[in-house]
Amino acid sequence: MRADRKRTARQGSFIDEAPLISRSVHAPDVTLEAVTTEAGREAFARFQNQHYAGDPHFVPPIIAERRDFLDPHTNPFFKHARSALFLARRHGRVVGRIAAINDERYNAFHDTDVGSFGFFESINEPAVAATLLDRAAEWVRQTGPRTLIGPMNLAFHHDCGLLVEGFDRPPSMMMPYNPRGYGRLLEANGFVRYHDLYSYERSASDPLPEKVTRMAERIKGTGRVRIRRVNLDDTEGEVRRIKAIYDSMLKPGWGFAPISDAEFDHAVARLKPLVVARPELCLIAEARGEPVAFSITVPDTNLAQREANGYLSKFGLPIGLLKMLWAARKLDRVRVLLFGIKPGYRRRGIDALLAYETFHEAQRLGYVSGELGWVADDDKLINRMVQAVGARHIKTFRLYQRAL
Repeated sequence: MRADRKRTARQGSFIDEAPLISRSVHAPDVTLEAVTTEAGREAFARFQNQHYAGDPHFVPPIIAERRDFLDPHTNPFFKHARSALFLARRHGRVVGRIAAINDERYNAFHDTDVGSFGFFESINEPAVAATLLDRAAEWVRQTGPRTLIGPMNLAFHHDCGLLVEGFDRPPSMMMPYNPRGYGRLLEANGFVRYHDLYSYERSASDPLPEKVTRMAERIKGTGRVRIRRVNLDDTEGEVRRIKAIYDSMLKPGWGFAPISDAEFDHAVARLKPLVVARPELCLIAEARGEPVAFSITVPDTNLAQREANGYLSKFGLPIGLLKMLWAARKLDRVRVLLFGIKPGYRRRGIDALLAYETFHEAQRLGYVSGELGWVADDDKLINRMVQAVGARHIKTFRLYQRAL
């Protein structure tokens, strides 16, 4: 049966307009609208900013970026995955949204049978949430999978998880944020915990633990490992080297899956201005001339982005962009965005050396703290490594699942 379902999906026999699963009480006065037009994507992208208005910790996404990210013609993720977007309306007013996703490449790599949901937003009514979640569940079920996980926007290498701990501060860049009540909305509709993802914070005012410093200086002193900045004169080559390390770390189970060169380049294009601004924090470790590890840390631009309030330009003028650039002068936090070590080079102190170099460069540049994450709850090695450098757990993001 499973092989038949996958074959049907590959042949394109997807049913986008399927009946709702009757799992819980739906809102009778709410209608669902399948998003198929630019105007629909615009309303979908805008709703979160409208819904969170007045939340002091919310950082509005840039509407144009969200709209393009959801467009199958501009986001290379959709070359191997299908998605359907839905808006919930009450008397014409948007009261919720959701995306249903079937990523065939993920299932093929991990030998799983799952679909996902993302971009979930709802007013605080379980019946409205039920209308959205059940519609996404039915779409996913009709495309083949028999388990629904989420939220993921759109995959593990994008922002994912529901914030369940750490509501006392704004999100760091490329990390999700949501109201406290969203977990209850999911649990009221049959979802249970699947995995937790942890985010950590490290202050620059506290010295690195002596053990980490000793190990880093010992590895550095041997001369067998060289730490260098990314080479901005060979961006294309550096991207391929980093992706090769990323690909070598992938393994079946759950979590990250292979991504195409086009997807990797798409992500790099967004991050390149930040890397160019602070190449001192973007490091590659080489052993005998071979790139074996990398650490990419960038200024946390979220607080500057908040000044744009979702728009880089208004009335034909770059008002939001100018506000962001002005606020960016005062950025004092970094985000440890990517970190990887090739198999066979772990437990050799390379992680300590990368942490040591990044920490001292961030200190020298005047940054006061940084956020590291996310780290999966069952990845004991990485959690121990992050804790060993003196970082403390500040946020938990939860992935949920529900059988279909």
